Amino acid sequence: MKKGLRHYAGFLLFISLLVVPFVQDAIAASPGPKKPDKQIVRFSAITLYHPIVMYQKYQPLMAFLSENTSYRFELKLSQNYHDIIQFLKEDQVQVALLGGVTYLAAQEQFNVVPVLKPLGEDGTPYYRSVFITRAGNDQINTITDLAGKSVAFASRMSTSGYIAPLYELHTKGGLSLNDLSKHINLKYHDAVAREVLRGNVEAGVVINAVASRFSDKGLKVIHTSDPIPGLPIVARADAPLEMIQEMKKVLLGLDYKNPSHRMILDQFDEEFKYGFAEASVSDYEIIGKMIRYLAEQGVRTP
Repeated sequence: MKKGLRHYAGFLLFISLLVVPFVQDAIAASPGPKKPDKQIVRFSAITLYHPIVMYQKYQPLMAFLSENTSYRFELKLSQNYHDIIQFLKEDQVQVALLGGVTYLAAQEQFNVVPVLKPLGEDGTPYYRSVFITRAGNDQINTITDLAGKSVAFASRMSTSGYIAPLYELHTKGGLSLNDLSKHINLKYHDAVAREVLRGNVEAGVVINAVASRFSDKGLKVIHTSDPIPGLPIVARADAPLEMIQEMKKVLLGLDYKNPSHRMILDQFDEEFKYGFAEASVSDYEIIGKMIRYLAEQGVRTP
C-alpha cells in the first residue's frame, strides 16, 4: 500500500513539473488588467478634395495626435461645407478644420473657438486663392482676361474657392460674375483643377495648395490673391480644455526646419506641412469685410 502511495505521489510531482511552467508562461503572457480606452475626439475638415483623398491626407494627422496626446482622434468626413457646421453643432465632431467663411457661419449659430491655423511655405499663417487656366491658353494671362470666359469655382461656402475670388474679381479685375460667359461651382478644389485641365471650363480658382499640387500637370497661374488668414482649426467651446491644450502643444511643437519634424509634417496634407500658429477671432475679421463688400455690390453670398 505504501509502495502504491509512493508511486502516486511521484506521479503528482511529475505532473506538477509539467503544469507549473505552463501556468507561469500563461500568466506572463496575460495582458493583465485592461487599460481604460482613450477618450475619443472626432475631427472633421472642409471638403478641399474628394473624400478618398481627404482620408489619405488627414489620417496621418489623426494618428500623430492619437499617439502624442492622451486622446484618440478619429476622422469623420463631411460631404459638403454645410455638413461640417452641422457636425460641430450637434457634437458629432469636437474639432474641425474650417474655412474663414465656414467659421463665421458656424460662429453665428453656436460658439466655436479658433485654436490653430497652418503656416504657409513662407512661414507666415496665410494662404491664397489662385486663378488658373491651361498652360497652352494664350488668351487668358491676367484676371481682366476672364471677361467673357467660363470659370469654375469651388463651393459657394469656400473662402479661397469662391468668396475671396469674387472679391478679387471686383477689386482687382473690375469684373463681376455677370461679366463671365459662364460660371459653375464644384464640390472640391481638385475637381476645379481637373475641369480646367479637361477644357470643360476656360479658367478656375483654387486654394494655393491645390494649385501647387497640379502645377506640373499643365496649368498656368494667371492671378494670385492677397494673403488670406490661414484655415482655422476650431473646437467646440465645450470641448475639454485639456484636449485643446494638448493638441496645441504637440502641433505648435512641430518645426519645419527640424529634419525629424519635417518627416512628420510631410505626411500631412499640403495645408499643414509647414507647421502651425495660434489662431484668434480677430484673424478672420477680413473675411467678414469681404462678405460685406460683396453684399454692397449686390452679390449674394452664403
